[in-house]
Amino acid sequence: MFLYCPIHFLLKDYLEIQSPDTLDSDSDKMKLKLKELERALLADNDVDGDDDMFGTGLSMEVDGEWSDPIRMGSHHDSPKESSSSGSYLDSVSGNKEVSHVSSQTPKQMLIECAAILSEGHIEKASAIINELRQKVSIQGDPPQRIAAYMVEGLAARMAASGKYLYKALRCKEPPSSDRLAAMQILFEVCPCFKFGFMAANGAIIEAFKGEKRVHIIDFDISQGSQYITLIQTIAKLPGKPPHLRLTGVDDPESVQRLNGGLEIVGLRLEKLAEILGVPFEFRAVPSRTSLVAPSMLDCKPGEALIVNFAFLLHHMPDESVSTINQRDQLLRMVKSMNPKLVTVVEQDVNTNTSPFFPRFIEAYSYYSAVFDSLDATLPRESQDRMNVERQCLARDIVNIIACEGEERIERYEVAGKWRARMIMAGFKSCPMSSNVIDTIQKLIKEYCDRYKLKEDVGALHFGWEDKSLIVASAW
Repeated sequence: MFLYCPIHFLLKDYLEIQSPDTLDSDSDKMKLKLKELERALLADNDVDGDDDMFGTGLSMEVDGEWSDPIRMGSHHDSPKESSSSGSYLDSVSGNKEVSHVSSQTPKQMLIECAAILSEGHIEKASAIINELRQKVSIQGDPPQRIAAYMVEGLAARMAASGKYLYKALRCKEPPSSDRLAAMQILFEVCPCFKFGFMAANGAIIEAFKGEKRVHIIDFDISQGSQYITLIQTIAKLPGKPPHLRLTGVDDPESVQRLNGGLEIVGLRLEKLAEILGVPFEFRAVPSRTSLVAPSMLDCKPGEALIVNFAFLLHHMPDESVSTINQRDQLLRMVKSMNPKLVTVVEQDVNTNTSPFFPRFIEAYSYYSAVFDSLDATLPRESQDRMNVERQCLARDIVNIIACEGEERIERYEVAGKWRARMIMAGFKSCPMSSNVIDTIQKLIKEYCDRYKLKEDVGALHFGWEDKSLIVASAW
């Protein structure tokens, strides 16, 4: 059950504190039609990159072991996937040699290269990739920068080495702490990510009303920044603050795992809570998320249970990857625990079920908006911006473009698909309160006016201009 209460001033305090082959058979055609039907039923618009939400060379450094295979990969192993719209190459060139590529923009070259690669024309794709590398720069404007990273994803896919590039990509091998610092900067300078956390915490704060003991379970707590501000807000609640118990699941295979695990996070939060006089306990559960069972989470009678899924569910493989649908399995498991509230924050884009070419278009549209928003927030020469793009966004882009099957772990879904999954698991939507919406709306105005907020079917969409980037919902 979701509670509404007049705590506008508490939410305002909280939010202001926040700093941190073409188809060959009828069978193939039938599968495609079924997928299209599924997307239509679930509002899963995964190809339209122009949705209106409101009505220098090598771009990355990789281990030397993999840099040569990326350029000189065996062509006969190259992946070949169909496009849902037939032969793009036929429509633009009549199966003739591609020419005059140099007169095209990086975006036009990328799209043509992806279409050609999706039809298995390796040599033509390779020629475009080589030319693109001479036209892009990680220090250029947003179209040049996103092209710099996406061209390397195409090269990795062509060389059938995407999974290795994804794992080897270290951006000149910075320490893990540097990449985590870059992630924190991303959440700070790209407000859509920041506001997603804010919306989740706003709903959590309201669920505290009338509770003496609260247990929050987070399946991907990362560095714990979300809970720093949550503890600060609890300390401002009128009367005696409720006892908060926080359980963090520590997945040892996570690419975002902090050195030292969750023990460091727990100690930091415990110290803060002690200073602010908030009764607090922290417990780490060392397990892969897919293996977590209710008995491992130590839920106790008398506690209000809250579960937070912030940028975690898209890493869980679903029915399109395995017969074991870990994504829905996790949601059903959480529902069986009868939580008072579940919060979900995710990127609002489909990189999960769509074939390679439409997925490429979708990714380009999405990350173009992210890169544009970073350009409006950080100066062109900013080292922070380059670190964020290389150490955070580049990994996701390469994985989405170059990898398939279990190796593709960045499997985002649109809001309608998440809503369908939650409903099928037995949850009911709890719309964000007007207090949360109004307060975030005021804060958005302090940023660039190209950032947008829209409420739709109970969820909050945070976007850049007309492109929805992050969606937050409560259940």
